[in-house]
Amino acid sequence: MKYQIIGKNIQVTDAISSAIKKKLSRMDKFFLINDDIECRAVVSVHGETQRVEITIFLPQMPLRAEVEDADLYAAIDLAIDKLVGQMRKVKTRMDRSGRASFAEAVQFQELEEEQGDKEEDVVVRAKSYYLQAMKIDEAILRMEALGHDFFLYLDEEDDRISVVYIRRDGGYGVIQAENPVA
Repeated sequence: MKYQIIGKNIQVTDAISSAIKKKLSRMDKFFLINDDIECRAVVSVHGETQRVEITIFLPQMPLRAEVEDADLYAAIDLAIDKLVGQMRKVKTRMDRSGRASFAEAVQFQELEEEQGDKEEDVVVRAKSYYLQAMKIDEAILRMEALGHDFFLYLDEEDDRISVVYIRRDGGYGVIQAENPVA
């Protein structure tokens, strides 16, 4: 695996870098072509809290974990555990659906199935509504009026389906479909 380790508000020392690489190396056994898989770890400090964000860029989909803890090394361990859990969940879903494209990049036979881990994700509510064309300012206003942390709308300027959301670090973000509505 190719590693990129970035520090924000913290100097990434050799000890931090080697600890991250050592703990991430236990994930190497899951990948068929280790040299082609890229991994980015971002370590940051926010007051007394240490945050670790790890993203593994697979050809089919990225895996990402973000963890905060008072101890940096505990946060690294928790992030790795979260990534392994995500891989296990994807494997279970793929087993049910019969798809194998993700399995080509990941050796799921290395993952042990947990007994009693039979919980299924269940959609508990579905909602649909007509997308109104509006500007981003109006979408933010409606999102805040509803008390939600995201809002789906049709961008008035370019006719693209868009989602405005509240970012954890403050401010707003927008996710926009690349293709306009026909």
